[in-house]
Amino acid sequence: MIEFAYQDLLPTGDDTTSYRKLAGDGVAVRALQEAGGTWIEVLGVDPEALTLLAREAFHDMNHFYRTHHLESLAKILDDPEASDNDRFVARELLENAVVAAEGTFPSCQDTGTAIVFGKKGERVWTGGDDAEALSRGVFRSYTEENYRYSQLAPLSMFEEKNTGCNLPAQVEIMSVPGDEYRLLFIAKGGGSANKFFLYQQTKALLNPKSFEKFVDEKLRTIGTAACPPYHLALVVGGTSAEYTLKVTKLATAGYLDNLPTSGSPSGHAFRDLEMERKVLEISQRIGIGAQFGGKYFCHDVRVIRLPRHGASLPIGLGVSCSADRQIMGKITKDGVFLEQLETDPAKYLPDVTDDDLKGEVVEIDLNMPMSEILGTLTKYPVKTRLSLTGPIIVARDSAHARLEAQLDAGKDL
Repeated sequence: MIEFAYQDLLPTGDDTTSYRKLAGDGVAVRALQEAGGTWIEVLGVDPEALTLLAREAFHDMNHFYRTHHLESLAKILDDPEASDNDRFVARELLENAVVAAEGTFPSCQDTGTAIVFGKKGERVWTGGDDAEALSRGVFRSYTEENYRYSQLAPLSMFEEKNTGCNLPAQVEIMSVPGDEYRLLFIAKGGGSANKFFLYQQTKALLNPKSFEKFVDEKLRTIGTAACPPYHLALVVGGTSAEYTLKVTKLATAGYLDNLPTSGSPSGHAFRDLEMERKVLEISQRIGIGAQFGGKYFCHDVRVIRLPRHGASLPIGLGVSCSADRQIMGKITKDGVFLEQLETDPAKYLPDVTDDDLKGEVVEIDLNMPMSEILGTLTKYPVKTRLSLTGPIIVARDSAHARLEAQLDAGKDL
């Protein structure tokens, strides 16, 4: 007979994050007498501490990056196997990081959906609605900074209105043992969010030949629309479809990097390091690169293996894009802390030389008739870089829908 033994499904290991202290106010250790007469210590947290943490988290992640992300971009510039497009994209992203770090403009114009994932110790008392306090911090960050409001409230099945403050946020808090409050903040833009996929497969996929063929096929469907190079996650298995996708999201944020690297009969999640290397090789071999041609479709890959129901094999595939926006926070008896991101990205950007300015760039004058522009473009492959001069009008799907509604109503554009 098997005896009961609890196993954490996601044993994330020790927290090795480097933090900076935001405040010491709003946090205090208090003594509490339980019904049986025993005195225990609890960590009292003022809701304003949660608001401060969320406000600063969404500011920092919109302007700064983790060190390893910037190092990955710099690595592309030094790789002799990188294509001209790979290096061009890497350099542009590093230059963009330098501009964003000045604190005025965010790293990406799509400043994303605000997501908060928290583990609240059962001896942490906040005395209020944590989701409200965290949402207030999101509200302050987005309304006080130069960030876009992306959230649409449904007024009916087909009518929507922008909320004007980027709320509501997605806030998920779970209870855990202890007297600390640990949080992961994510700003997820539409590009990379749209490149999260769930595939319902079967046991037939669990062999090297079938699995690697599956990966090769599905990586190609991601394409470049979500702004590579990507941090890619592949999650195999799961106790439910929704859990598989949740783990995929956490994996793209680096939250599961310290998982065990081998499985056991208890069924905990683990990272398959050998499969990570194989999937990275596949991503380099398909030749999509950072933008239509090259090696750097991905910076790195996380492959997570989960337990599953015998009749189900859900597989999650997702990415964190070049706007790699996530940050850790914690509240302990010592105060309120936020992950320290890199504030000086310029040190990863090498000096520009004449050689860096070489490469084929096709000049396109947008004032020319479209037939002449198309005639020029058809002479070059898709991966060719263009230098555009002249007026251009761009619009996304919401604008297209309004234009179509105007025409359907018999009105002039």
